[in-house]
This record gives sequence, C-alpha cells and structure tokens, in this order.
Amino acid sequence: MKATIILLPGDGIGPEVVDEARRVLDAVAARFGHSFTYAERAIGGIAIDQTGTALPRETLTACREADAILLGAVGGPKWDDPAAKVRPEQGLLGLRKELGLWANLRPVAPFAALADCSPLRPERLVGVDVMVIRELTGGLYFGQPRLRETVDGVRRAVDTLEYNEIEVARVVTLAFELARGRKKRVTSIDKANVLESSRLWRQVAIEVGAKYPDVALDHQLVDSAAMRLVTAPASFDVVVTENMFGDILTDEASVLAGSLGLLPSASLGDSKCGVYEPIHGSAPDIAGKGIANPIGTILSAAMLLRHSLGLTSEAAAIEAAVAATIDAGVRTADIAQGGAAASTSAMGAAIRERLAAGAA
Repeated sequence: MKATIILLPGDGIGPEVVDEARRVLDAVAARFGHSFTYAERAIGGIAIDQTGTALPRETLTACREADAILLGAVGGPKWDDPAAKVRPEQGLLGLRKELGLWANLRPVAPFAALADCSPLRPERLVGVDVMVIRELTGGLYFGQPRLRETVDGVRRAVDTLEYNEIEVARVVTLAFELARGRKKRVTSIDKANVLESSRLWRQVAIEVGAKYPDVALDHQLVDSAAMRLVTAPASFDVVVTENMFGDILTDEASVLAGSLGLLPSASLGDSKCGVYEPIHGSAPDIAGKGIANPIGTILSAAMLLRHSLGLTSEAAAIEAAVAATIDAGVRTADIAQGGAAASTSAMGAAIRERLAAGAA
C-alpha cells in the first residue's frame, strides 16, 4: 500500500514522540511491504510563532489531501496568556471542525505488567478494556454564543452547550456498532438530571439503542460515572459521551493504565482520513530532555493503520511489539517506578526491534 501521512509534531514533547512513531511506521512499511510518504506541517504554538495563526492554511490544505494525520501535542506556557486572541488549542479544535472529525476514540486497556504504576489496587484492573467515544465537534467547545464582556463594570463570560439530535445520533450509533464487536454493552454518560442538552442526549441514545436489540444500553450520570470509573472500571465496555465530559473522563481513565503517556486516540468522521494523537499534553517541563514516553503516540500510529488505512494486521503487530517491550521490562521515566528508565529513543528502538522480530 502507498499512503501519504501528514505529521503535525506541534509543541513541547510533540516532535520527540511523533519522530519515534514515524520510525515505527517505517518499520511496519519495511516488514509488510508498504510505502508511506510523510510531510510535516506546523500547528499550535509553533504555528502561531511562524504564521500568527494556530492552524495555517497550508497545514489545513495538506491535511485535507492526506490519507491520515499523526499529531503530537499543542500548547505550552509561552502561549498561556488567557487574554490572547490566538491560542494553540485553536489549531487542534479548528482541525477537528474543518475535517468533520466528530468522534474521538480513546481505548483504555491497562498492561498487566504495569499494574503497580496505577494508584488503584491491582485486582480492580483485572479485565479492564474500555473504549471511550467522545463527541468531538459539539458542546461547550464549539457552541455559540461564546463571549467575554464587561457589563456595568462586571466582567462576565458565556459558553454555550448545544447539541442537536443528528450530532448525538451519529456518535451514539458508532458506539453501538463498535460494541457489537466487543462485549455488546454501551454506557451513555450525561447529566440528564440537570442539563436540557443531556436530556436530549439520553432521549436520542434510547432511540438509537432500540435499533440494536443485541446490545445492552445503560445510562450513567457523569459524576457517578467518574466514581465508577475508578471503583469498578471492568464494568464498562463502550462508553459514549459528550465533548467536555469525554475530555475529563478519559484523562481520569489514564490512572487505570498508570500514565497519560501510554494512551492513544483516534479522531474520526465521515471520511477515512483521521487525526491520531496521544491523549497527553505537550509536557513542556520535560520537552527536549529525551525522557518522554512515546508509547501513546506509537499506539496512535497503530490506530492510524487500522482505521484510516485498513491495515489491521499491521496495527496488531505494533500493539504486540509494544506489549512485548513492556513485558520485557523496558520503562520510560513515567512508568519506571524508581527503576532504570529508558529514554524516548531507547523505548522506540526497543519496540521497533520486537516489531521487526515479529513479536506476538
């Protein structure tokens, strides 16, 4: 297969982890006989510095023409002025909106060998395999009106939480479709006891669920779901929720795996081209030190192969190589638990070595 992949390293540790993921993709191409062509573009803070905008036109054009997009991270203290009109995060949000990427898939499946890295008791992690699906282009992050103003000398701000039934139905339908290939359970998370948008969400979820009699549907309020996620995480299969709730809950779910650096994500829409990125941020405090964990980005590359390029065996090969590397005791600083820590490049090299050897 021939494919064009746009690399958006972004800010902080983004360039370091994206480079390791690209090297893993090259190893996949060599092993399986594919040809991947890469083009690097700017997004986020570095794009603001270069062009004055977080999502330059040439970046968006390249992404629209690509087969898939691999992103590192955006943001950092340099661009954290709350009064700034242009912020790095606008690049990521704009990319999702412009490409119509309305669903964010975030799998959480802890590695048994890293059970000690989680603050949860090991027995609570047994059997945990959750797929969180976060609606990505609606809700508070995109609703209008959105403003700050001063009225009678008092500053006020407005964000609008808005959803329509089409937006809800398509992401909930995706949840049911994925659940059919898993344990056939969907948990829809909302705040229907308070929010009108959540009452619509629940109503539409029930309507969609009626079309999937083979899949069980239950509803959970977001506050109780947050508690259940750490007290009984194995009770979840596929979780579907709105934009902000999904953002918060998936960061919470990272404690199940033991580190934000381990978790990948895929942002998908109506076309096969998606954006793939680790769920962690730019981690400016460790940028340039060569100690960032590249696993979340490497597993995002595996999701890229599976969802955008249809290369399921190749994706599974990356996942097996990552698991074998962890089982062999290779650890970056965030999961080393006081033991010897591998550098970012050493972790990438260890994964590529097992990938080339056909780890299973």
